[in-house]
Amino acid sequence: MVVLGKIVAPYGLVGAVKVHPFADDPLSWAKLPQWWLGREEDDPSLWQPEKLRRCRSGGDVLIVQFASFSDRNASEAAKGLLVGVPRSALPPTAENEYYWADLIGLDVRNTRGESLGQVLGLIETPGNDVLRVGDGEGSERLLPFVAAVVLDVDLPGRCVRVEWEADW
Repeated sequence: MVVLGKIVAPYGLVGAVKVHPFADDPLSWAKLPQWWLGREEDDPSLWQPEKLRRCRSGGDVLIVQFASFSDRNASEAAKGLLVGVPRSALPPTAENEYYWADLIGLDVRNTRGESLGQVLGLIETPGNDVLRVGDGEGSERLLPFVAAVVLDVDLPGRCVRVEWEADW
C-alpha cells in the first residue's frame, strides 16, 4: 500500500473530508476509481476500499467526497485515517522519478562505498525534497534530494548512491 495522504478534518455537512496530500500532483489521484483507508498500525490487507465520488483542490488540501460518507458524523469519524492505494494501481513513473514509498528502506552509500544508513523518509520543502537517512543507531542525516547529491537510485539493487561524506 502506498500512502498518499491523511484525512485531517471533516468538510461541510454532507460527509466530505479534507485530505493532506503527501505527494506531488494530488489531483491526478482523482483519476483512480477508489482509494483505500486505514491506520498506520494496520496491516495493509485490513485497509478498506472507498469509492471516490469527488475530489478537488482546496488550497493546500484536497476536498474529497467518498461514496459511503453521507454526513458529517462519518467524516468526523474518519479524521486521522491514512489514504492509500496498492502500488499496482499507480501509473508508472517517468525516468528519474520515484514514488517516495519506493525509496523508504533503500541503503544509502557514498561514492567511497561507505554506508550512510537507510532512507527513513522524505521531507518536502519549498526548495527541494530532503532524504531522511538513519544509521540504525539513532543518528539521522538530512540529504538534499538534488542531482548534485543523489547520483543514482537503483531500485532493483535497493541502493541510493550519493555525493556525501560519512563525517558530514
